[in-house]
Amino acid sequence: MPAYNAAKTVERTYHEIDLGIVDEVILVDDASRDETVIVAESLGLHVLRHPANRGYGGNQKTCYAAALRTGADIIVMVHPDYQYTPKLLPAMVSLIGNDLYDCVIGSRILGGRARESGMPTWKYIANRGLTFAQNILMGSKLTEFHTGYRAFSRQVLLTLPLEENSDDFVFDNQMLSQVIYFGFRIGEVSCPTKYFAEASSINFRRSCVYGLGCLKTATLFRLNRWGLLKSKVFQTSGNKLSSQ
Repeated sequence: MPAYNAAKTVERTYHEIDLGIVDEVILVDDASRDETVIVAESLGLHVLRHPANRGYGGNQKTCYAAALRTGADIIVMVHPDYQYTPKLLPAMVSLIGNDLYDCVIGSRILGGRARESGMPTWKYIANRGLTFAQNILMGSKLTEFHTGYRAFSRQVLLTLPLEENSDDFVFDNQMLSQVIYFGFRIGEVSCPTKYFAEASSINFRRSCVYGLGCLKTATLFRLNRWGLLKSKVFQTSGNKLSSQ
């Protein structure tokens, strides 16, 4: 759980996790200004704290490195803001555990109910447009590149040069692009989503910055595929997370 000011929602999120299939729940607090750490510790979570805010991508790097150190075979990112339901965990984990996919994402678009769930119109249009452009540039067929609900096999996290990625929101997009670039199998499950005041969301300006970063990532992907560029984000020699 990459957490930032999630004190009001982390308990609800945690109580929907099927602890029968989850060995450990790790929460990384990115210098929250509320009582996220106090609530998480009261629930018995494995809590790590950043002394200063590292950003959404930087938080994920700490999350994944911590998960690898526990020896986890399957790692799932669940946002503690209760926007994505943990009830999908069994389905996502089983697809990886049965060796059908290496990565599984929860798609808000698959199933066609994103707008009914409250996704703002401008976000829906931007999501569809960016995903279409990225599928063209990368030769992929995902319904969504921008979900924050993802499950990975251990091998994926050990292989991807995640330390080369941004510490900001575009980290998510770079990571999925790397999964595709390195030939891992990606599956999707339909994911209902909640939109409410406490759920995390970036504003319009930062969304624009994120969108441009996504297009840049897709362009770099294509240039690397054509051999016209060698970006560390798409090179096996790029810096990886430590599992020690």
